[in-house]
Amino acid sequence: MTPKPVKPDFESREFLSSHVEDILAFYEPVALDSDGGFFHFFLDDGTVYDRETRHLVSSTRFVFNYASAFLWTGRGHYRDWAAHGLRYLATHHLTDKGHHLWQRKGDVIEDGRAMAYGHSFVMLAAAWAHRAGIEGADRLIADTWDFMEAQFYEPGHSAYADERDASLATLSSYRGQNANMHTVEALIAAFEATGEARYLDRADLVANRFTVDLATGADGQIWEHYTADWQHDWTYNIDKPDDLFKPWGFQPGHQVEWTKLLLQLDAHRPADWHLATATRLYDTAMDRGWDQDHGGLVYGYAPDGSFADAHKYFWVQAEALAAAWRLYTRTGEERYRSDYHRLWGWSWDHLIDHEHGAWFRITSREGHKVEPYKSPAGKTDYHTMGACWDVLSVMPGAAVWNATDRKRK
Repeated sequence: MTPKPVKPDFESREFLSSHVEDILAFYEPVALDSDGGFFHFFLDDGTVYDRETRHLVSSTRFVFNYASAFLWTGRGHYRDWAAHGLRYLATHHLTDKGHHLWQRKGDVIEDGRAMAYGHSFVMLAAAWAHRAGIEGADRLIADTWDFMEAQFYEPGHSAYADERDASLATLSSYRGQNANMHTVEALIAAFEATGEARYLDRADLVANRFTVDLATGADGQIWEHYTADWQHDWTYNIDKPDDLFKPWGFQPGHQVEWTKLLLQLDAHRPADWHLATATRLYDTAMDRGWDQDHGGLVYGYAPDGSFADAHKYFWVQAEALAAAWRLYTRTGEERYRSDYHRLWGWSWDHLIDHEHGAWFRITSREGHKVEPYKSPAGKTDYHTMGACWDVLSVMPGAAVWNATDRKRK
């Protein structure tokens, strides 16, 4: 086992920037597929173990990664790679029905469904590509808004439905918070990229619906699953607390992710309920989700407070540390700064691969590796680099971007 290096200063801009560089370096030699898009499946050492399967979530997150990397570093090849990924969305994911399909393997469409979750990431990718000055990205933002408005948005509920079949004729009865949370993320990015108020208006409306209205019936927390008329579905996937996209139980990672998003919203349009709600969600997630025996935030816990899935996922810790830092900078309370350091410390010891780079996807409750797959479809380290960039963005001297000139100031 490679010895763990001494813990750095996690508040240092130099550390955060160099950590992003280490993650980028893991993917740099192996991710780009010159024939189109990116490879999506990597072992711990970077070996590609599936060269054909392409998942919409990875396809879009790689665009986010490289558009953001260009904006932070100014290296032109990252913008080229983001543009390369954006073209792949149009040539291999976009269907003649107007939606972006969920998964393909080579020329075979394995899952042609239209997923609101996936389209939220299309919008996010387009927003960051537009910030990077990539041609056509602004049109994709607007087109994705229009598609989601027509196929998923339910104005009577101020929320988005989840999925349609490949023909778009049938709307699933399932409703969930996860697609809505990432849609809020995408809408904030769309507003920042274009300056169009409709994106921020909708983000604020949907955020209030889930973190205030619907949370009222769930002890002030975010429940994952709902019926077609937006009633809490307490038993959906009750036998699948480890599901990748629709796990049963309260998810501390999602609650702290909402914390981050509410504070991002507040930076653009301050409202008293933003901070109060963000604090409630974060404090509850850390209180009930932190593993007092082994450290780290668990994946999920049941309504009675017992752990539903005690594995430790990379993205949960990353989103939590970003939320903790935003709360610290917003409130000045030292407890959030302390949380920031203990989240980084646990991740440094158990989740960060100090030999090959990037983060392991998952560990056991005790913090031990459980698989050789560094980055299967859906990962791309978008959460980990995104957390670093988010922390950097609210540190003194941060780079500022606006929607009109796309220049660093």
